[in-house]
Amino acid sequence: MLLEKENLHDVFLSLGSNLGDRGENLDHAINSIEERIGEVVATSAFYVTEPVGFESDNQFLNAVCEVRTKLNPLEVLEKTQVIEKEMGRQTKSENRIYSDRIIDIDLLLFDDEIFENTDLVLPHPHLHERAFVLTPLAEIAGEYIHPVLHKTINQLKKDLE
Repeated sequence: MLLEKENLHDVFLSLGSNLGDRGENLDHAINSIEERIGEVVATSAFYVTEPVGFESDNQFLNAVCEVRTKLNPLEVLEKTQVIEKEMGRQTKSENRIYSDRIIDIDLLLFDDEIFENTDLVLPHPHLHERAFVLTPLAEIAGEYIHPVLHKTINQLKKDLE
């Protein structure tokens, strides 16, 4: 049975891990995303990065994946949070206080939607400030236009350099 294209959404998710077998953690998360959220149509390379926003001796492994899904943004958020918990993540950062984590999955973009409530802001409000997000995102979606800033991901990456 073919999926009707008009019912599918393009979602970009950021993945990060700095505890345990980071590569295995990202692979596990990507497999879980494919099982529960939708078809993973593109995945960036894995990038080694320094922690941002907190001190740690543990470097991150970061990636971005593009997913085609029938789910709405809040359903995607709920599913990513379940995946994080099942993989051993205890708490999300609060008040921008970050810590080491087995897995972190953030919604970056959902089609060209602009959305905000107490649980979710789209596009991700810090996407354009973070090289560890922009570098892998540019790899798979460099010409994607940020719906608020009206610049391509490649332009945002260049602005950060």
